[in-house]
Amino acid sequence: MTQPPKTPRPAIRQSDYERLSEFRYLIRRFLEFSQVQAEEAGLTPRQHQALLAIKGYPGGGPVTVGDLAERLRIRHHSAVELVNRLGEAGLVARDQDKDDHRRVLLRLTERADDCLAELSAAHLDELSRIEPMLRRLLDGGQD
Repeated sequence: MTQPPKTPRPAIRQSDYERLSEFRYLIRRFLEFSQVQAEEAGLTPRQHQALLAIKGYPGGGPVTVGDLAERLRIRHHSAVELVNRLGEAGLVARDQDKDDHRRVLLRLTERADDCLAELSAAHLDELSRIEPMLRRLLDGGQD
């Protein structure tokens, strides 16, 4: 079999490399900030991500363990273990789906809601601080 001809790769300029490098740097800084904030709140970064994934699920709809695994991009059994730990910590409750008793739905406890609200306020503040830099990068690096 013959391979189809490759499409020529567009030229990558030094400024493109610099934009990509800066973008990754800003993401790493934000993730480091997030990790520190979560740990100061007594959570692991993964626990914080899970709480946010449940609370911020599109449409505010019910979230299953499978949904959580997809949102966190982890295996189902890892999500089960994470939910177990969150349940033991009093942060997540499981409810049986009234329409499909095979499904278990996850919801945050009041304690988790309060903790996530504090973390989210700090994260939104940090995002507003780096937003101009991100916009400049995403707009092609033009000022």
